[in-house]
Amino acid sequence: MPRCARTIYPGVAVHVIQRGNNRGRCFFADSDHLAYLRYLTEFSREAGCPVHAYCLMSNHVHLLLTPRTEESCAILMKNLGQHYVQYVNRVHSRTGTLWEGRFRSCLATSEHYVLACYRYIERNPVRATMVAHPSDYHWSSYGANALGRGDTLIEPHPVYLGLAQDPARRRLVYADLVELDPDRNTVDEIRSATRNGYALGAKRANRGRRPAERQEDGRGPHISHGDK
Repeated sequence: MPRCARTIYPGVAVHVIQRGNNRGRCFFADSDHLAYLRYLTEFSREAGCPVHAYCLMSNHVHLLLTPRTEESCAILMKNLGQHYVQYVNRVHSRTGTLWEGRFRSCLATSEHYVLACYRYIERNPVRATMVAHPSDYHWSSYGANALGRGDTLIEPHPVYLGLAQDPARRRLVYADLVELDPDRNTVDEIRSATRNGYALGAKRANRGRRPAERQEDGRGPHISHGDK
């Protein structure tokens, strides 16, 4: 069965998830998390793909990033995946694949969805009942985005920067947002859009339209950089 082409728009944020093969572990020691983050820092810069948020779970990875070209995201994930697998196989004396096929992704096409993805990603360990609060989980970007800890990987998205002009105030506003998950409908929408590769908001935009209207409209999703 032919693969569906991913929809990537330069300058539009993307939520990416990559899972371990058969939902197996991707990280076996703290040193593995550090190695993955080193590779992510290196290859995100080479590919022109700034990273805004991340969470490294035991058997999958969440990223929020903005590709500068249509190829940036694919180049990043290819180089990152290959180098990390080689590292894991060498260090842990294993062979074979680590990842479950291709990564999955969806576009975050508005301010609302960009912030929802930030929250969804950094609260993932809380939803998984691994920790009581995002600050308790070491392998995410919450420390950088909410607490101001140094993290050379993170490049803030303009929507995050727009939360407040003063950096300290901005972190407080952001931390308050991340105290709660996005609403249940938005969480389900992020999961479905990422699994199926469509833009967040696309299904809502199609509600109420006749099938013929949707079929005749061959345009891609409307990209809003300022969802008021």
